[in-house]
Amino acid sequence: MARPKPATFDKQKTVAENRRAKFDYFIEETFEAGIALSGTEVKSLRGGEGSIAESYAQVHDGEAWLINANVPEFSHGNRFNHEPKRPRKLLLHEREIEKMIGAVERKGMTLIPLSVYFNSRGRAKVELALARGKQVHDKRQTIKDRDWKRDKARLMRERG
Repeated sequence: MARPKPATFDKQKTVAENRRAKFDYFIEETFEAGIALSGTEVKSLRGGEGSIAESYAQVHDGEAWLINANVPEFSHGNRFNHEPKRPRKLLLHEREIEKMIGAVERKGMTLIPLSVYFNSRGRAKVELALARGKQVHDKRQTIKDRDWKRDKARLMRERG
């Protein structure tokens, strides 16, 4: 019998975060995926370098791939250093991949990475989200809600 997954992911050290994703998309479901990395990529990520701002994930031939994620070359690497923007394989269960394929093909959703981090065991992980894109009026509503929460908090502080 399969072991139940924890409700939240155990993030020890966050390397990169896609902060704009929560503004541009409605997040439906999140997944934790491992990343197949080379040695110099791991060293570069441990140094706190890397960006997933313009990246996305896609499923191709039953495998999930992280596309356009930037992991800069390791400063002390030699001629075997990695390519910064190469596609990286994501390690997921087959059931999760099938769920993603169904959502992307039938419901028109998108796979976006929310963060790259190291878990408590020192493994590099990606938090992936199945998301629906927001339209302009949805983004305006998000801005209004955020501003109102900020004003409400300020009023509550002033009133005591």
